[in-house]
Amino acid sequence: MTEKKLDVKQMKSLTLAYMGDVIYDKYIREYLIQKGFVQPDQLHHKAVEFVAATSQSKVLKTWLSEEFLDDEESGVVRRGRNAKSRVPKNTDVMTYRYSTAFEALLGFHYLTGNNERLEQLIHHAIQNTEERSR
Repeated sequence: MTEKKLDVKQMKSLTLAYMGDVIYDKYIREYLIQKGFVQPDQLHHKAVEFVAATSQSKVLKTWLSEEFLDDEESGVVRRGRNAKSRVPKNTDVMTYRYSTAFEALLGFHYLTGNNERLEQLIHHAIQNTEERSR
């Protein structure tokens, strides 16, 4: 099977968000296990604090207010925020759109192979979420 070269910059935002969701979930699970959360129920409840749309939305809003993102990242976020999708019943439209933009940004960095920036963003998101939960 021949591999097709991906043009990540032309990908739909929801595709980027789909990948970003998986990547963030993976990092959060590893982080929580390393912190000593080993019971599945504990892991699930703690992980929800990080991966919930409300939490991701708050992290992204912090990044935007602190001007933590460069122009290219802001463009990915803008596209992700404007992507049209069905909003789950348990969250409001704007929270879900910011959450989608957060995940699209992570997916963008993962798929472009920019792992250093991806990890920087994820570590900042974890720190931001931990500070809010204290």
